[in-house]
Amino acid sequence: MLFRGSFSLICNPESWSSCLLSPILLAPTLTAEIIAIGSELLAPDRTDTNSLWLTEKLNSIGIEVKLKTIVGDDDSRLEETIRDAVKRSRVVITTGGLGPTEDDITRKVAARALGRRLLLDEALLDGIRKRFQSFGLTMPERNSRQAMVIDGAEVLDNPNGTAPGLFIEHDDTSVALLPGPPREMRPMFENHVQPRLESKAGHLRVVRRVLRVAGMGESAVDERIAPIYTRYANPQTTILFNKSEIEVQLTARGRTEADAETLLDKVSSELEEELGHSIFAFRGEQMEEVVGLRLSVGGYTIAVAESCTGGLIAERLTDVAGSSRYFIEGVVAYSNESKTRTVGVEPVLLLEHGAVSAPVAEAMAEGIRKRAGTDFGLAVTGIAGPGGGTEEKPVGLVYIALASEVQTEHRKLMLPGDRQLIRWRASQAALDLLRRRLI
Repeated sequence: MLFRGSFSLICNPESWSSCLLSPILLAPTLTAEIIAIGSELLAPDRTDTNSLWLTEKLNSIGIEVKLKTIVGDDDSRLEETIRDAVKRSRVVITTGGLGPTEDDITRKVAARALGRRLLLDEALLDGIRKRFQSFGLTMPERNSRQAMVIDGAEVLDNPNGTAPGLFIEHDDTSVALLPGPPREMRPMFENHVQPRLESKAGHLRVVRRVLRVAGMGESAVDERIAPIYTRYANPQTTILFNKSEIEVQLTARGRTEADAETLLDKVSSELEEELGHSIFAFRGEQMEEVVGLRLSVGGYTIAVAESCTGGLIAERLTDVAGSSRYFIEGVVAYSNESKTRTVGVEPVLLLEHGAVSAPVAEAMAEGIRKRAGTDFGLAVTGIAGPGGGTEEKPVGLVYIALASEVQTEHRKLMLPGDRQLIRWRASQAALDLLRRRLI
């Protein structure tokens, strides 16, 4: 019988080098869900970053997150969510709602959902009061709510705030109530919750790896690599499109982290053999990080001249620590006059071909390289929209160019999307052109 994701190691006890991957049953993976609490998280300008961080931590100790839920400050909906969560998952973690205000409802609702009482912890209340006193303040009476503890719960110390956490073993499920601010939640999880869950999770470990692919569409990538990854139940493979690149996410399970990494290495090498240089990252690195490393290792320097991207390429390159070793100069030559004045594009080129053209892109790349005295000059010019396009030169038309002492090349692109996406995709294509030259 074949079990999805169930691989282990079989070894000759007299020769550990003889270990072979074998599809024998591992202990089942613990499942978890995360409940992020707070009406502010339902606003369009807020992101629940706590769940992303917790997922990575839980995966690393062999606990698989099956569900994430965001619940506003609504008693009935939160109670229903917690009650359902403890029925279907072995680990339930909530974040937020442990403060002293009326809308901080996590304690009372969790107690009701678990069928337990809330009790005042006098020692905890005294500790909160003394914390205020240490800052020369008198504790507001409403903060006494933070000393209410669910019957049977362990109190989790919070040296970074006034909201203690709670940990409860409820039937066969571990429930952790954590504060919302990351500076409070993260150390509380690492110091108090993670050790408890590690002993419960056993020896199974889950390791993720993200491969990034440039210059290919999602369908094309899947067509090439499906014959490879479908042979494996472990690791599991997911293919995602992300703005301007394809992510191949591999998730492996093993008795140890090293076992899982061995599985990932095997599949990654097979995928690399099939996709070649289209894979630009094997550990989730961003394009600018990969390009920066190649520039740094090779001892090369770069300058950029940008029109439609408005400095985005320079921003991405200089976001990388240590970029001063290879990034020398960046120019936003937006107008025709600026292209002539700052990077030396001949006016006749602009008159004959227009600003969005291959000859102008190449002239910009050559001009910025000579001006800055760098090994490479990288340039981009295009129409990001939403206006400004014509039948001959529509919105999304972009030219990128790369110049060195011995060669200048360009690429013509038709990029879909709105203004922001076209600019981002143009910057990605320009950096990828440089990456491939460095290879």
